[in-house]
Amino acid sequence: MKKIITMMSMAVLLSAGNFTLSSSDLQGQLTIDQEFNGFGCSGKNISPELLWKNAPKGTKSFALTVYDPDAPTGSGWWHWIVVNIPADVDHIAQNASTTNALPKGALETMTDYGKPGFGGACPPKGDKPHEYRFTIHALDVVKLDVTDKSDSALVGFMINHHTIEKATIVSYYKR
Repeated sequence: MKKIITMMSMAVLLSAGNFTLSSSDLQGQLTIDQEFNGFGCSGKNISPELLWKNAPKGTKSFALTVYDPDAPTGSGWWHWIVVNIPADVDHIAQNASTTNALPKGALETMTDYGKPGFGGACPPKGDKPHEYRFTIHALDVVKLDVTDKSDSALVGFMINHHTIEKATIVSYYKR
């Protein structure tokens, strides 16, 4: 079991082509900093710093998603969705969600916590380590026609419909 946990704590960097996503805050295993504060969890709920480079030609904006496919819901859990990030932006600062330091024009939409904004990891106690996929999507439109109250399924559909390329960091968390 120890060997499996060690292998799972390594960061996995996934991308197509040269489009990459990185973070000095995500080292394969999330920490109390990225844990949610609520739902029985007592973390700091700090959104991580994220940097991307080599966006594909034709990128008109970006969208950021954080998704847990292991949540015991039957459909996973959306922890953070940010759309309409301008094409000339290449990073999001640490704790940008809480401090209103997102790039000008960026919009946080509804998460599965029932509100917009970063909602950190909060897997059930004793559950296997959950996978958290931090993905930056290069989009072929300047703006998605959504609001901060738009449902995560609708926003996800629109993001996927307009994605040219994406890059992902996978991290894990267990309580």
